[in-house]
Amino acid sequence: MKKKWLVALLVGVIQTVTAQTTTLPFKGYLENKEFDIYLRINFYDKDIQIPGQDYYGNLPGYLGKVNNPFCWVFAEAEMTSDKEATLSVVNDYGSEDLTATLVCKDDSTFVLRQGSGSSIKIPRDRKWFKLPKNIEFKRR
Repeated sequence: MKKKWLVALLVGVIQTVTAQTTTLPFKGYLENKEFDIYLRINFYDKDIQIPGQDYYGNLPGYLGKVNNPFCWVFAEAEMTSDKEATLSVVNDYGSEDLTATLVCKDDSTFVLRQGSGSSIKIPRDRKWFKLPKNIEFKRR
């Protein structure tokens, strides 16, 4: 009798451990090591705050540069499907804006596609560097 209970308990534990958890694709930290940039996003709760720039309040997310306070703010994010979201993006000075699309290719790969408006530029080697129209990010 004890063996049956032990087996049932082990089966229950194994099922719990191996059960797939549903992940939210548009929530988390995504990075691109080629350009030293990252996305910090939560399009569900829209509760992301930019470190050191609290005056923006809660946002859907932002694009940041590693070891640099510069960022592009996601003022609005609308999920058009479970694998795609449309973004309204503004630089941290408010002088440039654009629309963009973030596409979830699989669980860990995303593509940010710049649409109409300005181009995303980041500081690089003491100059402004224009990012490509399509940038791939990996979930960390």
